Amino acid sequence: MASITIRNLDEAVKKRLRKQAAENGRSLEAEARDILSRSATTAPPAPSKTGLDLIQPLLAFVEKHGGVELEIPPRGPGRPLPFADEARRRRK
Repeated sequence: MASITIRNLDEAVKKRLRKQAAENGRSLEAEARDILSRSATTAPPAPSKTGLDLIQPLLAFVEKHGGVELEIPPRGPGRPLPFADEARRRRK
């Protein structure tokens, strides 16, 4: 089996590790060995999705099949806001 030395370990970390080892009924070395073994054998977490990750399949589809040209309707007056008249009456 291989051995490693960890230099410049913060004293507070060592104390927490020693306490954790005692709670688990192990030596400090056995606790560190267990933590390292579990950490090295678990799969790394999947990278988090970004906005670009979510839109890339859509961009690939559009690039493959082409886009769609949509006619933009002319802008006109917006619809009246609900309760606008009632709000104006209350302010007066």
